[in-house]
Amino acid sequence: MAASAVLRVFGKLSQFSPNLVHVRYSRTLPHSLVEQHRKSEISSTKEQPDPNEFAKVEIPREFRNSHPEFLPNASWWMRDRITEKLERRDMMRRRAVIDIPEFYVGSILAVTVSDPYAPGKKNRFVGLCIERGGWGLRSNFLLRNIVDGLGVEILYELYNPTVQKIELLKLEKRLDDSLFYLRDCPPEYSTIPFDMEPIPHQKGAPVPVFTEKVPLNPRPWHQRWERADLQNAQLPEIKQKLIDRAEELAEPWQKYDLMKNYRADIQDEDIELVYKDVYIQHQELIKKKQHMKQEALEQAKATGRKRRKRSLPQQPGMLRPEDVE
Repeated sequence: MAASAVLRVFGKLSQFSPNLVHVRYSRTLPHSLVEQHRKSEISSTKEQPDPNEFAKVEIPREFRNSHPEFLPNASWWMRDRITEKLERRDMMRRRAVIDIPEFYVGSILAVTVSDPYAPGKKNRFVGLCIERGGWGLRSNFLLRNIVDGLGVEILYELYNPTVQKIELLKLEKRLDDSLFYLRDCPPEYSTIPFDMEPIPHQKGAPVPVFTEKVPLNPRPWHQRWERADLQNAQLPEIKQKLIDRAEELAEPWQKYDLMKNYRADIQDEDIELVYKDVYIQHQELIKKKQHMKQEALEQAKATGRKRRKRSLPQQPGMLRPEDVE
C-alpha cells in the first residue's frame, strides 16, 4: 500500500517536472562537480592549482601499501567526496602531531594511550597486529598478546586523540589478511614480551614475510577454520565429513566474478587521485617538520649563547667572564 502511494505521488509530480523521477538520490558527488565548486569565483576557499600538478606526481609503490586507511569506502552509496577530502585533511593534521609508522597485519607494535585511571596517566600495551579495518578517521587495528596466561586483545583507533605514541617493534607481513585463528593456536605464538627491544629495519628494504605454518589446537575452535583458506595455519587431523562439507560449501569461482570484484573494489582513477592528493600533503608535512626542527635547533643555539654571555654573580675577589682575556 505504501509503495503504491509513493508511485502515485511521483506520477503526479512528474507531470510538472518530467525529469524528477529520473534523478537518482545519492550522497555521492562527482569529482568534477567538487572541483568546479572549489575553483569557482564564489567559493570562499578558492584555489588555483597547477593543472598538471597531479600528472607530475609519481607515487612510490610502498607508499600505497603503507597508507591503506586513506582509501574511501568501496560502497558507492556510503561515499561523499567532500567528507573524504575533509577527513584526509584532518588525518594529515593528526599525523603532524604523532608519528604513525608503517605496519601490516603480523607486525609487533607498542601503543601508549592516555588513561586517567592508570599510574602516570598513561598505559602502554605491546601486541601482535592481527587485523586492520575501517577507513578514514574510523580506521583501526587490533593487537593481541598473552598476559598472565590469558589472551588479551585491544582495538585501537588509529587517529584517536588519546593515542600518544605508536612504536614499531618489528616490521613483518603475513600471508593472511586477519590472524583471528591465533585464538585457537598455542599461546607461545601470541606471546610478546612487554620489554621487547625494537628490531631495526633498513629504509627501502623489502618487508619480510612470515611464511611458516602455525599449528592449530584440536577442536573445538572459535570458527570453522577448515572452511577458510588459511595460508599461515596448519590444521590438525579432523573428521573426513568436515572436510567434505567444507569442499561442498567452497566457492572457488568467486575470485573470477568480475562484477563482484568491480563492486567490492575502488575505481583505479579514484585510487590514483586519492593517493596523489595524500602524497602531496605528506611531502608538505615532511617539509614542515624539517622547518620546525631547524627553527628549534636555531632557537636552542641562540638560548645557549645567551646563557654563556650571562655574567656570574659578583662576589668579593671574583672576576667576571668578560674581565678575563
